[in-house]
Amino acid sequence: MTIHDAAFAECVAPPGWRTVDLISDLHLHVDEPATFEAWCGYFETTPADAIFILGDLLEVWPGDDVADQPGFEAECVEVLRQAAQRRPIFVMHGNRDFLMGADFAARSGVTMLDDPTVLVLHGERWLLSHGDALCLDDHEYLQFRAQVRSPEWQQAVLARPLEERRALARSVRTQSEDRKRSPGMVWADVDADAAREWLRRANARTLIHGHTHRPAEHDLGNGLRRIVLSDWDAAAHPPRAQVLCLSVAGAQRVDLR
Repeated sequence: MTIHDAAFAECVAPPGWRTVDLISDLHLHVDEPATFEAWCGYFETTPADAIFILGDLLEVWPGDDVADQPGFEAECVEVLRQAAQRRPIFVMHGNRDFLMGADFAARSGVTMLDDPTVLVLHGERWLLSHGDALCLDDHEYLQFRAQVRSPEWQQAVLARPLEERRALARSVRTQSEDRKRSPGMVWADVDADAAREWLRRANARTLIHGHTHRPAEHDLGNGLRRIVLSDWDAAAHPPRAQVLCLSVAGAQRVDLR
């Protein structure tokens, strides 16, 4: 397996990889144990040769030092560490866990991915992204994203005490949930023209992303498409815990219930 820079970053699968799993938007949180348990169980049963987590693994990540203390975040890191001893695991930042850094990767044994990254598997080029950067109509969020992804903002925030960062994360989460429930809220979706441009630059035919929580497959024309991953909520009715499996046969959705 090699990762290198091209028009976009690339991850070239070794010949031994037969199947690869892609998941996203688990939003793991201490108050939602059913999804955490489903995630732990998934690692014990998947036959995949590698796992790609395309953002928002955790609902909140206030900084890598949160894993220094006993608690939910440290437990998640330990689950990843044990799983990464059995197969490669790759993690991409989402809009909730963008403060995951080098120490998180070292502790958990995962490899952090650029957004976007091209996965080269079985002769096919798959463009992977969390998807939030392509929601061009969500102007308010994109302004927020530009701010919190800047090195200056992150350095300033990470210099604050952990408890202060926890409070800030809770505030951001509350604001996000309130925004979802606001009357007349229109959910932004991935811009089709932007998706096609990314695919052109990546020399790929399929974009795979999460973020929107609307699992579907969209025809972008001229042989191009985008596949949207499902979010996870094991306490929902019916429960949601879906994996997209890539193999020599293509892409197949698998429900873990």
